[in-house]
Amino acid sequence: MKLKEIYEFVVKRGIEVDPRGKELVKQELERAKKNYDDLKPEDKESFDQESLTNPYADTRILNGKGDTKVKTILAGIDMEVAEILLADRLRERGTKIDLVVTHHPEGKALAGFYEVMRMQADILNKMGVPINVAEGLLEERIKEVARKVMPLNHTRAVDAARLLDIPLMSIHTPADNSVTTYLQKIIDTRKPNTVSEVMKILKSFPEYKEAIKQKSGPTILKGSPSNRCGKTFVEMTGGTEGSKDIFKKLSEAGVGTLICMHLSEEHYKKAQEEQMNIIIAGHIASDNIGLNLIMDELEKKDNFKIITCSGFVRVKR
Repeated sequence: MKLKEIYEFVVKRGIEVDPRGKELVKQELERAKKNYDDLKPEDKESFDQESLTNPYADTRILNGKGDTKVKTILAGIDMEVAEILLADRLRERGTKIDLVVTHHPEGKALAGFYEVMRMQADILNKMGVPINVAEGLLEERIKEVARKVMPLNHTRAVDAARLLDIPLMSIHTPADNSVTTYLQKIIDTRKPNTVSEVMKILKSFPEYKEAIKQKSGPTILKGSPSNRCGKTFVEMTGGTEGSKDIFKKLSEAGVGTLICMHLSEEHYKKAQEEQMNIIIAGHIASDNIGLNLIMDELEKKDNFKIITCSGFVRVKR
């Protein structure tokens, strides 16, 4: 496959497994088109036209030409300057690297990744939180994340890839969508009764089994193994953590157990105020599942050689 074909396929796959549903994603793309059409000619020059077909600002081709043929991919969770140099070193030693794939965004995909946080409002709404409440709580959090990203030197890895002529691509929300929808479907199908039963399900996945060996596996952050889980919500997509004040609204909406990748100390303290079970599945392990699901779909399209590093362990399904 060519680099542009891989990119377009990943975006398409992200939309297919988007927990909001295809119709809401379609509406988002239509809004982007209207916003673009309404701009003055001078403002259209700086408009991110990728957003007209790709609703995920954190998933982009960061370096390389679209017609580049790709057979060997070096993939990892965080592919920064060191990993770009690793790709170049592997090339020097005779390993052909056609593309570096990073899960966590770099470059412009990092600078604008907070934009995907808006999708959280629709996901929360599907769980029973009124849309006006979800949007209201998210708005300030999105601004906070945007302020944190502003001072970052986000082009370092992209510059290294450019100087070494190494194609680089980020796959963030499509992978996070994949793990979120995958786990939610399994939880909904198996209908666990207690928190311990949820933990048993999580620990059955190879990625979480490996994480347990590395001391970073699933953990019950709040609640008891014998607690009944009630309505269980897998919250693993939408850029990063949303508002710290959302836990009260989720509890009011009937969510009894929350499964997430990670939780900041500030968010944890707010969650402590609610009668809700919280399971931390594990950040890198959950990212592994999402990226593995994407790679599974890619390998159905072509016979890629995938080399892993930076916390990524390939598991085929």
